[in-house]
Amino acid sequence: MLPAATTRLRFREMTEADLAHIETLDIGGSRGPAGWIDWTLRNYEEHGFGLWVVETHAGEFVGDCGLTMQEVEGEWFVEAGWHVRPDLRRQGYAAEAAESVRRAAATAGVEHLIAIIRPTNLASQGVARRIGLALEREVHKNGGPALVFGADLHAPQ
Repeated sequence: MLPAATTRLRFREMTEADLAHIETLDIGGSRGPAGWIDWTLRNYEEHGFGLWVVETHAGEFVGDCGLTMQEVEGEWFVEAGWHVRPDLRRQGYAAEAAESVRRAAATAGVEHLIAIIRPTNLASQGVARRIGLALEREVHKNGGPALVFGADLHAPQ
């Protein structure tokens, strides 16, 4: 399951050959880029989805965006996540990719989609709102405070 291409972007599965590209992203956490790729490949195998490489139609690496399973206060949810190269931020790429991922999640039958975002990450909060997610709660996740944005994907419009 790959999200549909957008006007400027296309998606493909991440591979170990993407290590140099992933190193350009601010992914945080303790996995490191190689661990990030390994985790993504496991997600493809276990869930049929994961973070996909996002690139321009000309093949320029933009970042990653996709779906992962995340635990929040004892419950498991499908999360939309995105990372864009620092030099390409503030150009609408994250929202464009995330909207396509949201549509793919709805098509795949995901009932409730979330995004877990640090309170200081105002840009990602804007992306979440732009794709129709609303603030649901604040939690402690991965060593600090986090905001959980979410939406029911099959709720009446």
